[in-house]
Amino acid sequence: AIEKAQEKIEGNNFGIRKNLLEYDQVMNDQREIIYGERRRVLDGENMRSAIYKMITDRVEDTVDHCVSDEEGKKWDVLELNELLIPVIPMQPLGDDEVQSLNANELKHMLKEAATKLYETREAEFTSAEQVREMERVILLKVVDAKWMAHIDDMDQLREGIGLQAYGQRDPLVEYKMSGYEMFDSMTAAIREDTVRILFHIRAEQKVEREPAAKVTGTNRDDSTVQAPKK
Repeated sequence: AIEKAQEKIEGNNFGIRKNLLEYDQVMNDQREIIYGERRRVLDGENMRSAIYKMITDRVEDTVDHCVSDEEGKKWDVLELNELLIPVIPMQPLGDDEVQSLNANELKHMLKEAATKLYETREAEFTSAEQVREMERVILLKVVDAKWMAHIDDMDQLREGIGLQAYGQRDPLVEYKMSGYEMFDSMTAAIREDTVRILFHIRAEQKVEREPAAKVTGTNRDDSTVQAPKK
């Protein structure tokens, strides 16, 4: 009887450990993706292509959210401007500009305008490497901030996910589905914040150092009173 009880306890413990590992695997998969991106930044890779993809993805997501496959006469251009311009400060669209366009043509026009605007921002800096380093610094800061907040959200999700069992649903399945939805939302927030900061940052003026005081004498000149040098 003792041996059977021991086997049952060990079996229960194994099931608990296996269940915990399955929960942990969700975070491990997400952690590998985030750490891979961070490693690219820390290794000094050129992130220009990634930034341009973030810009075009932001345009496509905004257009998909605001417009349908119908003609431009029925589109909510005001909502499109309100969502897009705070992130990418381009010229507002007018109703007359989109009446003859379909959704794909609108995306192409906006993506061209956004990439040209970013190229204009790049030209404000002294060198291309300065822009690349700025992209890496901003991307790293945004990723770290969003990832830390995501970890806290996932911990809270895990603490309450067991209540799903009362609704005849598998808590592990619900945890995986909600976790990946939250991860997608986090990556979208990373793209949005990174693009917004890069479009609104400004290059500082180059300031040359000038002497704060004029030298009026030397230490060898005994005819004048020596004053402390500043």
